[in-house]
Amino acid sequence: MNSELLLKMHLPARPERLCLVRVAVKRAAELAGCNSDLADQLVIAVNEACMNIIEHAYKRDYSGEIILEILNNDDYLLFRLLDQAEPVDLDTVRPRDLDDLRPGGLGTHFIREIMDECVMGHLEGGKGNYLEMKKIIS
Repeated sequence: MNSELLLKMHLPARPERLCLVRVAVKRAAELAGCNSDLADQLVIAVNEACMNIIEHAYKRDYSGEIILEILNNDDYLLFRLLDQAEPVDLDTVRPRDLDDLRPGGLGTHFIREIMDECVMGHLEGGKGNYLEMKKIIS
């Protein structure tokens, strides 16, 4: 099965740049055949993942960069996010208890609810992290 690269973008790890990500993800999802509701959910998941990179991987050091790739494999979309931050402790990346009522901290929960698969890891060479999120669309 062939993968078609729908989008590859490099952007500064700054919250105000995520509006560009949201527009790009929505349009790429629609081009791949997703209905508007699914496209909106994918926007939420990718936006939350980018915010987690900014806040937790880069620790709000806005000099970092995020690379977003969206690939269409006919029956699913693959969203790949790459950063050059210090490797994160993968054991600490999990949703908080939903009974813990307070603002924030639900991004990982939303991502896992929306996506069918999520794989995280460290880039080779010890500098950087990746997150791959798969959503079945067929």
